[in-house]
Amino acid sequence: MSRVLVVNSGSSSLKYQLIELDGEQVLASGLVERIGEGGGSSVGDGLESPPIDARHTRDSKPSPTDSTVASVADDFRNSVPDHEAAFQVMLTGLQEQGIDLDEPLAAVGHRVVHGGARFLEPTVVTDEVKREIDELSVLAPLHNPPNLAGIVAAEATFPGVPQVAVFDTAFHRTLPPVARTYAIDADLAERYGIRRFGFHGISFEYVSGEAARFLGRSLADLKLIVFHLGNGASVTAVDGGRSVETSMGLTPLEGLMMGTRGGDIDPGVLLHLQREGGLTADAVDTLLNHGSGLLGLGGFGDIRDVQKAAAAGDAHAALAFEVYQHRIRGYVGSYLAQLGRADAIVFTAGVGENNASVRAGSLAGLEGLGIRIDAALNESESRAARAISSDDSAIAVLVIPTNEELEIARQALAVVTGP
Repeated sequence: MSRVLVVNSGSSSLKYQLIELDGEQVLASGLVERIGEGGGSSVGDGLESPPIDARHTRDSKPSPTDSTVASVADDFRNSVPDHEAAFQVMLTGLQEQGIDLDEPLAAVGHRVVHGGARFLEPTVVTDEVKREIDELSVLAPLHNPPNLAGIVAAEATFPGVPQVAVFDTAFHRTLPPVARTYAIDADLAERYGIRRFGFHGISFEYVSGEAARFLGRSLADLKLIVFHLGNGASVTAVDGGRSVETSMGLTPLEGLMMGTRGGDIDPGVLLHLQREGGLTADAVDTLLNHGSGLLGLGGFGDIRDVQKAAAAGDAHAALAFEVYQHRIRGYVGSYLAQLGRADAIVFTAGVGENNASVRAGSLAGLEGLGIRIDAALNESESRAARAISSDDSAIAVLVIPTNEELEIARQALAVVTGP
């Protein structure tokens, strides 16, 4: 058995891929949205039909419209009430596309954002594992609870199939003490588990390996600075395949500016808002997670909307776009110093892969550090792994599409089959 179902469960969404690891072929994929919101949908690839918008893709080809929509609507005409119902929507779509669900799965692999200091490797889920994932929700309240809901729903849907949790924090287990330690009272830090954990590790691990393959070099010999730029964003210094520095910390709030999270901030600002502004701890939490970053500064959480507004003369949006790039540029310099040198700077994820303006603006003025972008290569709309640096750039600049689902499938299969 080498089929793995990969699940990325959000608070109101379920994204999935069915992957055949023998040949690493995506057999089917899909997305179920608005779970628990009274009007659930499974959508994508241009296939929409209210009240249930259905997308299920087989072998990278969009599914036919009528049969899938009809079958889904029969079961969930007005809503997808919970994640277990979302799994039933998924099964309906797979069956409509002729996917043989009788062929057993080797595992169901789940992305789990925070594994703390406990989970340093992909782990077969047990009741104890679920309890500990739940306990770690205090450090990732937006992510761990829905990740856990997906695990519970998958257990009910696929009884007897191993459920494997793959943790975004695990790649950063190699952070040296100097990189993971905050300069606060050591006893308090130990008591409350305060340290830098880092996130987006599944993406960083996959992309680092792909960058080495693209360059035709051994990962063990490479020093990389990898930017995962999506709605959430972070950067990691990778030395010989090991994470040695990363921008996110105890929680996903630290580091780069993001869609709704502001990243690095003087903690005194938060104390000032509490003391002088009367904000409660919960209000500060909401501000940091949902009301900051591009949204808070520029009025839009999507950088494309920020760019459009800036081009139309919106000064706040223009400043937000500049701050976003300024933060990236600063981390390039910091991580070059930490690594001593870099063989490549790598951009990945939605913004990193698709936004040429962000790439160019973030690296502008760094020619003195040996970083030069070829404008024509950077503007290319290719979806393939590619170099966008000029021939005389001392440091390669790469765009490497991430594939977290494939990385999760690989790790999940390795756990259940053994060495």
